[in-house]
Amino acid sequence: MSHLQAMELLVTTVREGSFSAAGRRAGLSPASVSRHIGELEAMLGVQLLNRTTRHLSLTEAGKVYVQRAEQILHSIEDAAAAALALQKAPRGTLRVHSRMLFGMTVLTPLLPSFQKQYPELKIELSLSERRVQLREHDFDIDLQIAAPSDPSLMQRRLLASERILVAAPDYVARAPAVRAPADLLQHNCLTYWLGAEAVVWKFLHKGKLTEMVVPSSFSSNNGHVLIQLAIMGHGIALLDDYTVASELARGRLVRLLPSYRVTNSTFDEGIYATYLQTNYLPEKIRVFLDFLAENVPGQIKRRSMRASSSAA
Repeated sequence: MSHLQAMELLVTTVREGSFSAAGRRAGLSPASVSRHIGELEAMLGVQLLNRTTRHLSLTEAGKVYVQRAEQILHSIEDAAAAALALQKAPRGTLRVHSRMLFGMTVLTPLLPSFQKQYPELKIELSLSERRVQLREHDFDIDLQIAAPSDPSLMQRRLLASERILVAAPDYVARAPAVRAPADLLQHNCLTYWLGAEAVVWKFLHKGKLTEMVVPSSFSSNNGHVLIQLAIMGHGIALLDDYTVASELARGRLVRLLPSYRVTNSTFDEGIYATYLQTNYLPEKIRVFLDFLAENVPGQIKRRSMRASSSAA
């Protein structure tokens, strides 16, 4: 019996609680199980099991060995599953939740191309402005603009982004100049509703952080609404750069305070794919994340270029 087989037999014995139960699982007699484990102990030069007529228990060395052995056996199973997955096309249903504006403007145009590559995979896409509980709501992936705080979740950053201040050219022309954050106090600010009464924007400039409560003339939990109001000249909005790239290229919006980094939450912004932690990542999730990582930045760039061409 190989070292690996003896290792697996020891783990089975510990799980089953006796040589006879492990023997039934492995198709061996209790005496054979005991002999193989004894040979493993002799090879290692250390006792792994305490044996009595009624009970088996691990020695201190046995506990360490079995813990590492279980990790090795799981890794072997994962490697086999990964190799097998390469032989099979992903199929079934992939349930995806996304922030609304990213889902509408960036994600949706990419889905036909993805499904052309994986025709046996059905996609269910849900859009909202909330963070969902993956297990509770039965989603495979949640696409958000900030990394998850839950350590039990896995994450993959698909895109780095930043938030920028934008307004319509006619609004900028008629309103007081904006040269510093304090100038915003004289303006109509179109804000994203986060549930708090006061709207706080953070400004980072030359290493100095400033936080300021801004006057909000209109608030919404939908970024598309804020974009449209900004284009119509109703005020200044703080929006993710990729959501307004095409409007900036068209000239329907202009950027304000470009030398400042601005946010209403965190400066570590982007598009994060969040998914449940498992021993082996399901193939349908892996191929979807790989596809997004490869295509999302290009999709945003193409939208901006198309807008620039149509404006020319």
